[in-house]
Order: sequence, then structure tokens, then C-alpha cells
Amino acid sequence: MIMDRIALSLAIIGGLNWGSIGLFRFDLVAYLFGGQTSTVSRVVYTLVGLAAVWCISLLFRQRDVGDEPV
Repeated sequence: MIMDRIALSLAIIGGLNWGSIGLFRFDLVAYLFGGQTSTVSRVVYTLVGLAAVWCISLLFRQRDVGDEPV
């Protein structure tokens, strides 16, 4: 499902951003979009948060036998 891939990609981006904050005290999203309080940064943070919530559903979803990745 395309929504799963988009959500997973955004969650990965968020995880990498948090890793850079934890290791280097560098917020890439804030750097790229003009600070943590800029509208674009807040939209990106919100999308990443929503993607993480969506990814929670991936943990509990049943997979059919035919859905195995190739």
C-alpha cells in the first residue's frame, strides 16, 4: 500500500532527524526550513508525527500469505 510506504519514509526521516539532534545537537528540519517555529517546519514535524501514528497500525496488521515481498 502506497500510504504505508509514505508513512514509513516519513517516520524514517523523523528518526534520522532525532538521531542527529541526539548525537550532534543539529535539527536538520529546522535548519532547512528556517527554525523550529517556522510554519513549514511545523508542517513537517506534524506530518512525521502523523506518519508515526500510521506506522503503529503496521505492527498490528495481519498479512496474507500472498502479500510477502518479492
